[in-house]
Amino acid sequence: MAITVGTGFLVQPSSSLSLLGRKSCRPTLDLAYRFLPARPGPSRFSHGTVVQAQQRPTWLPGLDPPPYLNGTLAGDFGFDPLGLGEDPENLRWYVQAELVHARFAMAGVAGILVTDLLRVTGISNLPVWYEAGAVKFEFASTETLFIVQLILMGFVETKRYMDFTNPGSQAKEGSFFGLEAALEGLEPGYPGGPLLNPLGLARDIKNAHDWKLKEIKNGRLAMVAMLGIFVQASVTHAGPIENLVEHLSNPWHKTIIQTISSTS
Repeated sequence: MAITVGTGFLVQPSSSLSLLGRKSCRPTLDLAYRFLPARPGPSRFSHGTVVQAQQRPTWLPGLDPPPYLNGTLAGDFGFDPLGLGEDPENLRWYVQAELVHARFAMAGVAGILVTDLLRVTGISNLPVWYEAGAVKFEFASTETLFIVQLILMGFVETKRYMDFTNPGSQAKEGSFFGLEAALEGLEPGYPGGPLLNPLGLARDIKNAHDWKLKEIKNGRLAMVAMLGIFVQASVTHAGPIENLVEHLSNPWHKTIIQTISSTS
């Protein structure tokens, strides 16, 4: 296999290398010629096959991604240190699982920040986010809300799994109370229609790689942010907006270092 090095240079291993006989001079001469700058026009050494590696961004510069991550998936930067995606069927499921977790994380981070902002500014008397689950509502008991949530989420997740195992089956007429046209599933993991895609973004889902990449990048950032909010609440016992206000009040003395030191 030949490897292109720079511009105009070619390194090609020779199978005729020998230390004995008349062949021993030929590889040396060939190697000397092949390290000379390339000249325009036909070359006597053009019989070899030239393979030039295509560069693509990876999570660690210079890293060779595993062969099963070929860059076709949205957000594929060759990151799979545990080899979880070696099985194609497992990889399909992990892609869908990451997508769902990313969307939940984006919704969760947005909800926590907005409610915490309303609470800190005094606009609304809302509990801090990690105590919201213990609030008693007048219109229903906690047990009733929990059961309703199980039913609704179970129904949605079942439909999603059925569409994953049999793509397009949940878009057939009569499969969703006559609302199939309003949902207009694009492909597994990407429902659309007026209800879930009111702005009509990425209608051509097969060619919407940029939209998919933006979504998964923001989703991964949201998952990291959600982890930070969990740790922050455990250490400071306060919401993220409250922590931010405290830091801005004295940026040089109200930092993560002082917070960890005082907690320990």
